[in-house]
Amino acid sequence: MTLPDKAPFLARRAAIFRAARAFFDDQAFLEVHTPVRLRAPLPERHIDAVPAGGMHLATSPEPHMKRLLAAGYPRIYQMAPCFRHGERGARHNPEFTMLEWYRAGADYLQLATDARALLGAVCRTVLGTTEIVYQGARVDVAAAWEFLTVDAAYQREAGWLLEAEPDPFRFDCVMARQIEPRLGFGRPTVLHDYPSCFCPMAEPLAATPQRAARLEIYLAGVELANGCSERRNPRAQARALRDEQAARQALHKEVYPWPAEFVAALPAMPPSAGMALGLDRLVMLLCDTPRIDEVIAFVEE
Repeated sequence: MTLPDKAPFLARRAAIFRAARAFFDDQAFLEVHTPVRLRAPLPERHIDAVPAGGMHLATSPEPHMKRLLAAGYPRIYQMAPCFRHGERGARHNPEFTMLEWYRAGADYLQLATDARALLGAVCRTVLGTTEIVYQGARVDVAAAWEFLTVDAAYQREAGWLLEAEPDPFRFDCVMARQIEPRLGFGRPTVLHDYPSCFCPMAEPLAATPQRAARLEIYLAGVELANGCSERRNPRAQARALRDEQAARQALHKEVYPWPAEFVAALPAMPPSAGMALGLDRLVMLLCDTPRIDEVIAFVEE
């Protein structure tokens, strides 16, 4: 698409950003701004940071926003530019905009309630209705959302009774091919309680530690957001991050400097939960377009 062709989509994009910002301002969240360049990105095995002048571009505002939580900021949000090496496709761009918010004293299911209220407010403001029509599928964000555990989803869609630590390759393949394309039709789906071995930043569930307090939100087969109850135990978090560093090394990927300031802040962090929502994907959904390129003014190849 040419820049003039994108004008209606970019106008709607601006309206969505305004509505989202108004929602959080009305809920007494503080808008914050954190660094775009990081000395020590969090070492997640499947997320690769882009080098930038001896540092790295932020893959997420997560580490600095959690440090703000630890410093006593109870409700914060940010619309942050994020960068991830090698992520390119119809729904991915190496540079994208993340809406991330955190609540002290909340858990991951409470943030799903935030997301439901947010999407309702944005859709009513921008569309005049809570019903989204995306590629022929209808989704009413004001309807009762479907809550589905990961174990139940795999058993229902693939006949797979998940082990405590499932094979990661098979898990990802089944998720991409058999589960995600069937979620979020008619109403949004919240897929929750992921295997803890895949969730280094999430708090394990007290009753079933092999599962973590993590969720993802789907609309019309599109993953829109993910969130979790935040892991706060410094030793457990440090151990999980060391495991991620070792996995990166085994995969012959760059091993980032140790995020010492982030880990040092954990003892002061209150019980809390965070959610990250892809704003570009939300614009795609509300513009009924299948390609992320069409809702971003400039896409650098």
